[in-house]
Amino acid sequence: METSKLRRQIAWTAARLMYDRQVTEYYRAKLKAARMVVQGWVKPDELPSNAEIREQLQLLAQMLEGDQRTKSLQQMRLAAWQLMKLLDRFHPRLIGSVLTGHTRKGSDIDLHLYSDSLTPILGELEHYGYRYDVVHKQVRKPTGMRQYRHIMIADRFRFELTVYPLNERHVVPKSSITGKAMERMTTGELQIFLEQQYPDLELQQVDADQEPDRFLVYESLLLPLERVKQSPQWHPEGDALYHSLQVYHLANQRLPYDEEFLLAALLHDVGKGIDPHDHVTAGLDALAGLITPRTTWLIENHMLVHELRAGKLGHRAKLRLQENESFEDLLLLGECDRLGRRIGVATTDLSDALEYIRELDAM
Repeated sequence: METSKLRRQIAWTAARLMYDRQVTEYYRAKLKAARMVVQGWVKPDELPSNAEIREQLQLLAQMLEGDQRTKSLQQMRLAAWQLMKLLDRFHPRLIGSVLTGHTRKGSDIDLHLYSDSLTPILGELEHYGYRYDVVHKQVRKPTGMRQYRHIMIADRFRFELTVYPLNERHVVPKSSITGKAMERMTTGELQIFLEQQYPDLELQQVDADQEPDRFLVYESLLLPLERVKQSPQWHPEGDALYHSLQVYHLANQRLPYDEEFLLAALLHDVGKGIDPHDHVTAGLDALAGLITPRTTWLIENHMLVHELRAGKLGHRAKLRLQENESFEDLLLLGECDRLGRRIGVATTDLSDALEYIRELDAM
């Protein structure tokens, strides 16, 4: 096989391996692809360059993803700009495929940050409600081994933040693709780029339209319930958070894939941390715009189920409840509310409950 044809075939196979996430590094991808194509030894000059593999990756992504790839790229650039603004005091630089436009499905948003300590960066991320993992990697360089600090964020898009010492913020690394100085942009440069690239996009409106993370709002409303002590006559189990988690646990056993029902179970008493005298109204006011009409209806009427069970609910009110298509679910919520009052039982952790519902929402 002639060299040029062999290089193209190896490049295409390597691109396929990287697109399918079987391999993440160009060097390993080309070696594995060479073994698959030739099934033997390949001369170094017959191996494709990283740039050739990237070109094939782009062709593959365009073929498989079509117009959605262009839309995703715009959204990823906006997400990068928004996070860079929040972390601007750490001199963020956007690099990689989101900047150059060579993205594919599952691409990370790569940022370089500059700080001598991870602590202030992590504190800032926690303040804005981001969940993260810290990863330390040892990499062999010509000058010896070097440790890199990475902060991995799984949000709407995946971010990889690489943190360098502050005194390296003016050092421009080399690109593994071109061998030249790496392309990168500051927050201000990226904003100008976005305005030029997407002239119809109102960046100020994008900021205004940015929705809060509703799960962080849920958590902020639930945590105070741990300090809400209830009447031992009706709630021998103790505080309102423990009760809410018991109710959620029981609901999860009955309707584990019903996100709206699970949220109603978990959030039905959040108003007790705001106004214990009218906790239903207070809770619904705090949750306005953050739950669906069905979840709202279940929370709004969960106290009436106890009156219904005791035979104290009026005929008209009973008919009104029965006419709703979620009436059977309301009865089930009432049962979970009634049974979730046991002393000393093991139940779901709050963070695990929220993460479970977040995953349901993602699905």
